[in-house]
This record gives sequence, C-alpha cells and structure tokens, in this order.
Amino acid sequence: MEKNGNNRKLRVCVATCNRADYSKLAPIMFGIKTEPEFFELDVVVLGSHLIDDYGNTYRMIEQDDFDINTRLHTIVRGEDEAAMVESVGLALVKLPDVLNRLKPDIMIVHGDRFDALALATSAALMNIRILHIEGGEVSGTIDDSIRHAITKLAHYHVCCTRSAEQHLISMCEDHDRILLAGCPSYDKLLSAKNKDYMSIIRMWLGDDVKCKDYIVALQHPVTTDIKHSIKMFELTLDALISFNKRTLVLFPNIDAGSKEMVRVMRKKGIEHHPNFRAVKHVPFDQFIQLVAHAGCMIGNSSCGVREVGAFGTPVINLGTRQIGRETGENVLHVRDADTQDKILQALHLQFGKQYPCSKIYGDGNAVPRILKFLKSIDLQEPLQKKFCFPPVKENISQDIDHILETLSALAVDLGGTNLRVAIVSMKGEIVKKYTQFNPKTYEERINLILQMCVEAAAEAVKLNCRILGVGISTGGRVNPQEGIVLHSTKLIQEWNSVDLRTPLSDTLHLPVWVDNDGNCAAMAERKFGQGKGLENFVTLITGTGIGGGIIHQHELIHGSSFCAAELGHLVVSLDGPDCSCGSHGCIEAYASGMALQREAKKLHDEDLLLVEGMSVPKDEAVSALHLIQAAKLGNAKAQSILRTAGTALGLGVVNILHTMNPSLVILSGVLASHYIHIVKDIIRQQALSSVQDVDVVVSDLVDPALLGAASMVLDYTTRRIH
Repeated sequence: MEKNGNNRKLRVCVATCNRADYSKLAPIMFGIKTEPEFFELDVVVLGSHLIDDYGNTYRMIEQDDFDINTRLHTIVRGEDEAAMVESVGLALVKLPDVLNRLKPDIMIVHGDRFDALALATSAALMNIRILHIEGGEVSGTIDDSIRHAITKLAHYHVCCTRSAEQHLISMCEDHDRILLAGCPSYDKLLSAKNKDYMSIIRMWLGDDVKCKDYIVALQHPVTTDIKHSIKMFELTLDALISFNKRTLVLFPNIDAGSKEMVRVMRKKGIEHHPNFRAVKHVPFDQFIQLVAHAGCMIGNSSCGVREVGAFGTPVINLGTRQIGRETGENVLHVRDADTQDKILQALHLQFGKQYPCSKIYGDGNAVPRILKFLKSIDLQEPLQKKFCFPPVKENISQDIDHILETLSALAVDLGGTNLRVAIVSMKGEIVKKYTQFNPKTYEERINLILQMCVEAAAEAVKLNCRILGVGISTGGRVNPQEGIVLHSTKLIQEWNSVDLRTPLSDTLHLPVWVDNDGNCAAMAERKFGQGKGLENFVTLITGTGIGGGIIHQHELIHGSSFCAAELGHLVVSLDGPDCSCGSHGCIEAYASGMALQREAKKLHDEDLLLVEGMSVPKDEAVSALHLIQAAKLGNAKAQSILRTAGTALGLGVVNILHTMNPSLVILSGVLASHYIHIVKDIIRQQALSSVQDVDVVVSDLVDPALLGAASMVLDYTTRRIH
C-alpha cells in the first residue's frame, strides 16, 4: 500500500451537517469510494440534513449511493442563539458513542458551522485525527471564530487559496500538514456548465424563463447582528419585487434568526408571488446549472463569492457576512445594505453582465490531491499536534527589578576627536547618547569621563534603565584584565599607562570593563551585528586609523601582550609611505582617514583636488571627505588614490584570509562602503581559491564602538566571561 507506515486500509469518517458542506465533501467521498483498496468510508449525517423544514437533504446522500452509517438528530429547534448552543451540546452528548463504535483513523470535517465545531471537539478529545477542509479563510462573522477554533483542533488542513495557506501558517500550524488543494466543489463546477441546463431552469423557474433572465437569491441570518440581518432581508425582497424579474429564493440556513427571515418571506407573500419561486433545497448538481446561467445572484451566501465565480455570473454580496472573502471581479459588495434603493441600484448595475471566470478557489484537481494527502498520513506518528510558533524575544527578566526596569550598560567611546557616553539597552538600542570634545590633557579627560558617566547614570534612573556596569572603548593597546590603557595612539595625548577601571568603579560603584576600539567593534558584531552566531570572523575598522578585532571559536583574541588584531599595521608594501607606528607600508599608511587626508592636502596644494562643483572654504581644513567627493565627481587623481588605498586594504584582507581563514570579514567605519568593491576585486585576483568564497560585508551597525563597549557589560550579565 502507498501509505507511510500503515499496514491496513485507512478508515475515514466523513461527517456532514447540511446541504452546503455536503457539496464540498461529496467529491471527496466519491474519490474515497473509488479506491476501496486504500480506504474504508463511514458516513455520519447530522444537523439540518435530518429536518423536514430544510428539505430532508440526507436523501441526496442516499441518492448518491452512499451508505449512511449513522444519523444523529442534533438540532434543538428554536432558531435562536440559545438553540445553537444547545445543538452543539446535544451533538457532544451523542457523538462519543458513534465514534467509539466506528473507531475511525481520521475524521474529515468541513468549514465553520457550529455542528462542525462539535464534531472537531469530540474527535480531538477522543484522540481521533482530524482533517479540516477550508481552514484559514476569512469571512466576517462568528463563522471566523468557529473556523479558526476547528483549525486549532485539527491535525491536518486542506485549504483552497494561497492566502488561506498563509493564514494557517500565521496561526502556527505545521506547514508540512497543510495541503493547498483548492475547493473540492470546483472539481465538479468546472466540468458542469456544458450540461443540459434549460430543462433544469424550466423545472425550477417555469417554462417561460430564458437563460440569463432570472435571479437566484440566497440570504442567511448574521448571528452577531440578527436584527439588522432580518431588516436587510426585508429590503432585499422589496428590491427584488421592484426589479420585477423571475427569482428563485432559497430558504436560509438553520442559524439563529432564520425563523424570523422565513416569517418575512411569508409576510410579503413570496411563496405565492408570480415572480418568485421559494424552495427549501435544490440538489447541488442542479443548483450549479441555475447559478451558472442566472442573470445575477444576490444574498450573503459563501457560494456567491466562492463557487459562482467559476462561471463569471454577476453576484451582489449584501452586508458583512462574507466581507473578508477573496472574490473575483464578478462580485459587487453592498456592505451597508440599509436602503432598498442601494440594493435596487446594485441589481441594475449587475444584472445580465458576464464576467471572466475565476479560479481563485480551485483548478478542478482538488480531490486527487486530497486522496494523495490522505495516503501520506502515517498513523505511527505521535497524535499530539505541534504548533510552529514564531521566534519570541528573549525574556531576560529574573526578578522584580528586571521586570520594572530596562537592563542597560553605560558605554564610553574615547575617540581622537570626541568623547561619547551612551545608555545602551540589552537589545542594543541606544537609549540616550552624550557627546563632548575629547580634552587634550589626562586630567581634563578623566574628569570629563567621570562627569559624563555620573550624569548619564542619574539620567538612566529617570529613563527607567538599570545600569549593570560600564564598558569603555579606547584607541591603543589595552590590558582588559586590569582595565589599563598601556599605550595610546598619537591621536589621544597623555593616555599611556592609564588606569580607567579604578576611578570609574570607585565613583559609580559599578563594575568596569575596558578594551581596544577594534576589539569592541568585533564584540559589537558578535552580539548585535552580522557576526552573531558565527564561530570565526574578523572585523576591520576603517576610520581615522585602521583597527580590527578577531573572533575565534566564539571568543575575542587579545594575544599574549594584548597586541592581537593590530590589523592596520599589517605591512602590504616594503617601500610604502611612512606610518604613525614608525614603520612604513602599513595598511593604515594607505587606507586610513589620516592617509587620505594627507593625499588630499597634497593634491590641494598642487591645485589638483577641486573639480567643477567642488569648493573648500578657507576656514575649513582639507579632509578625506574632500578626496572622496572629488573622486565621485570624476577627479582621476583622487580616484587613483582611493583605488590604491582600497588595494592596500584588500591585500591586508587577503593576508587575514590566508592566516585566520575566517568565515566572514566585516568592514566597519565611515570608509567601509568606499572600499568594499575594490577589496572584493583584490580577493578574486590575489587570494587562494580555497578562501575566495569567504564573504566580505559592510557593517550595518551605526555605533560599533559604543555597542561593543556595552556588550562587555551585557555579556557578563548573561554569564559570558571576559
């Protein structure tokens, strides 16, 4: 047999409650019946099928030559809200005995009726697998709630449209248990229109009626607003009387309010009016022919917005009962059907038109797909269904303080020009940032750091942020174990052998971490950026200088003397320009902001920098940005300098690839976007083939130094070690 893990026939119970759901279930039942080697079919009939006032529609199931295993009288008459609830309760009382006797492997339930909810509830509680037909759709009434409730009980889902499939996935249903098959009724609809239809039209509407010259009306109560739906039905009948066309009116379903709607029909004499034919039920095969050749269909039945589109018959959809449905262009909505004139105008607009046929709800091949899906069900799989929840944000709350406050860090960035302090949340959001010029002397600088941190800590209380510690990013060589700046860059004067941890910790009574700005950038990428989750990657900072950080086996590499990842001082030329480190030919001597500024000044002094559209005010120093601007405006010499700088950086990256073999290289800083394409070209030209596939990207972090400083604090709170 073609079933996964099943050594016997699959016992399928199909339960049908009314004429509408049988039209969808019958094609599946016929398909199951044609493959007796795979399936055993049990048919359970309940609901309005067994009520005379609604046509005793169980007879059409018998006429289709299906054996009805069980008839359950489950409807409590009254046609109001309480009767619907009592009917569900009665069904729940009677169904367990039936299911115990039949012992199906799977129950097929259709749609969104209250009877179907009782079926799904019973099967779920009795550990019977449920296949739900037409889940995920949206209409606009209490049916939505019932439909979605059945979805949560069902183990397998057959949906009709792509949107319905997406709705099911959004509702956390397992994608592997969802079949986009189309509507089973379309298998019959799309092959039905060419049959002899005039005899059917004459039988139901009279011998004098012509094709496309009559109306089909089918309107149900809206259980969430019964009073309004009865009034709307009264207006609809008045409009149809005025429109003066032969009309087939079908009785409403058994929902609360249907009794009042029937009273409206009789009050207006519809059953005896010469232009009207009022009927309780039309067999589905004949109903198809009637709507396919009608001049118009009017009401609020799902049939109007679903099945009728297959024929392009004009439809007038009244009120909100089907307002959420996907429809073809044949449907005209009258949402506020509060006057006879509105409905009459809609009839004049729609009657007699012919629209393109729509296949939104199916292509005529639903049943073969459903049968194949049934055969694939493995009865050995655990019965307990699983929900595919989307990722949820990490809950870091541990006590009442954490619940009431935002866990945060104070981050300090000591740059060559500016001193910045920020409050950074656990999510990497900069809650507030403070910026001052970086003083030139040690004493002024340390006092300003303390002052800014004290002010930020006080402000954090007002912002409901709980400060867990202080992280400091600074240029130069740093001993992170002691919190000491060993040697600074020339851009930060009087900044050698400086203990940053002690004064800050003593003043703020908080733990303090200190590290090099390149290392901080790498830590920022590891926690918040494109390095998140990667075992090995390298970050290169392209700013005033060139720096970097290396993450190996998820940990930051400091080196034996805290000098690891001084990537700006990789030598790429033996006779290159002098570098600030005392050597020459370093990457920084070519590609840093200082190096570009040096070259820009040379060009400017030789009157070779400015091109049309450029100017440098007398009181403004020439900078790297002017060189970049000149290159963009076509200055060939500026373009050559940038190309040389990018080549130097690219050669440095090639050396990194050959030495560290990381899985990713991240270019960070203001110059990264100007270098990225040249760097990739150099890798293709110079790198070994085994590393040419390593990705090189531009960082998407706005403040990597601040975020990296904060990450030292925040990682500690999640038990990482520094």
